[in-house]
Amino acid sequence: MSRTRAAFFDPTGQRYGIPTWPWRMAPPHLLTFRQLTARGLRPGGQQVQAQVLWRSRRYRAPGGIRAAYLYDIRLALPKRTPTPRQLEALAKANAARRTCPTCGTDAGYVLPRHLGTCLDCADGNERSAA
Repeated sequence: MSRTRAAFFDPTGQRYGIPTWPWRMAPPHLLTFRQLTARGLRPGGQQVQAQVLWRSRRYRAPGGIRAAYLYDIRLALPKRTPTPRQLEALAKANAARRTCPTCGTDAGYVLPRHLGTCLDCADGNERSAA
């Protein structure tokens, strides 16, 4: 094991406060939030169980050290599915974000907040102002 990897190897958590492993050396039952999500799971209220640390020259953290927090898959719960009423409410909210208040048409995209209207109406307003 290299010196850098050995610096991050702390499975008991004495040095960092929680169990810590170098990149790609964590036990298979510990997964990141994104890995849980990919499997259709959520942490389910559990606290962070461990972390993975690694050095990155591109990241501007103190010392260039990055962290990924790990959760125990054995304590994870299935992701919640939205109810039909929640899906309906989301559809209405998204439709409102796409509807232009000036011309009243569905633009087919979320309207830019800085314009407040669809691009066609904003372009027409700029031309009439000039």
